[in-house]
Amino acid sequence: MIKNLLLVGLGGGLGSIARYATSHFAEKYLSNLLPYGTLLANIVGSFLIGIMLGYLIENPSQYFKLLLVTGFCGGYTTFSTFTIENFSYLQNGQIGLFLLYALGSIAIGLLAVFIGFTLVKLV
Repeated sequence: MIKNLLLVGLGGGLGSIARYATSHFAEKYLSNLLPYGTLLANIVGSFLIGIMLGYLIENPSQYFKLLLVTGFCGGYTTFSTFTIENFSYLQNGQIGLFLLYALGSIAIGLLAVFIGFTLVKLV
């Protein structure tokens, strides 16, 4: 268990550093029209998790998955996990669950941000 936690922590730390570098790059070289750092991290993270999970089908490794999928991609962006979960629903033909999870997550996430923001303003 300790080894697993260390792998996730190491990967997560590296992913967080990569996320910071991505955001820094986007702020420096791209316009401010959209949050390009977040957009870029979400797209790159989704691409990376797809590559890693595809690799793991042929080369299963719990340690590789913990370090790079759970750790690095989790530290880089949780959006990559969200997209692979939705991709799984689509692969399995579970369109209803895909729509419920994808749209529900976005709507409830936005609502949670609004409620949290509003609560802070009330206090």
